[in-house]
Amino acid sequence: MSYRSLKLAGLSATIVAAALVLTACGGQPAAGGGSTEGAGASGSVVADGSSTVAPLTEAAADFFRDEAPDVNVTVATSGTGGGFAKFCADETDISNASRPIKDEEIALCEEAGIEYTEIVIANDGLSVVVNPENDFAQCLTVEQLNTIWGPDAEGTVTNWNQVDPSFPDLPLALFGAGTDSGTFDYFTDAINGEEGAIRTDYSPSEDDNITVQGVSGDEGAIGFLGLSYVEENPDSMKAVEVDGGAGCVAPTAETVQDGTYSPLGRPLFIYVNNASYADKPQVKSFVDFYVESEAEVAEAALFIGLTEEQKATAQDELATLG
Repeated sequence: MSYRSLKLAGLSATIVAAALVLTACGGQPAAGGGSTEGAGASGSVVADGSSTVAPLTEAAADFFRDEAPDVNVTVATSGTGGGFAKFCADETDISNASRPIKDEEIALCEEAGIEYTEIVIANDGLSVVVNPENDFAQCLTVEQLNTIWGPDAEGTVTNWNQVDPSFPDLPLALFGAGTDSGTFDYFTDAINGEEGAIRTDYSPSEDDNITVQGVSGDEGAIGFLGLSYVEENPDSMKAVEVDGGAGCVAPTAETVQDGTYSPLGRPLFIYVNNASYADKPQVKSFVDFYVESEAEVAEAALFIGLTEEQKATAQDELATLG
């Protein structure tokens, strides 16, 4: 997925930083090579993982290109789980993730001797979206979303009027993240009560742009993806307010940060191979730049900044990597 085509000059800065948690599991260098540090750095930086987080890393790479034109930052989108598989196999320097690393993935990294640093890079609201022509599903409760997306709905809940009798006789068309996506893990846990628990008769993809296309093309469509995609595609779909038990709340920067957009607000992460950071000047330079330029990066990629507490933690923890 390509980085969103936005003007990067003249952006008003929203102060954002990253919370860093160092996790030890062994260590050896990953892909790429390097020569000198700072402005003279060269070589490759290899990132893979979440399609939700990819625009952040791509934005950082675009900014960084002006500082270090000889560094080639590549960003692939295998989904969060696919990204961790490559990261723990020592194939990448950075793993983009829309959820924290799982115990089984930690074990893979330990077995391979990979040390890594977890960086909370931004906040995001996981949005429930419908077609722009949908004028009836303005707000859905978690229970209604479970009625639509739960495993028991497969083959049985196929029409909007089965979700609410006041809704029209309109067939449901379902789109969302694939099983390798952290968005999939987060949504299924928050809405269906268990990671991976979902009806299988929907159209899944690790590329959220496929969900955008599907929802925009069917009046009865509903899907789930990151809030940034809604902001980027306002004419293709619209976000539904979600009632998590305290009333209907729209996904916005403010409601995600203050926790009222529940249960679908979440942090986003990158994981950095510690040996890459220590041994490859181009990786160190890029990661340092990424964190230091969080304000511009988050705004360019249409994501939500972190809280003051997260920023304070970031300032303390970033110093430990230097």
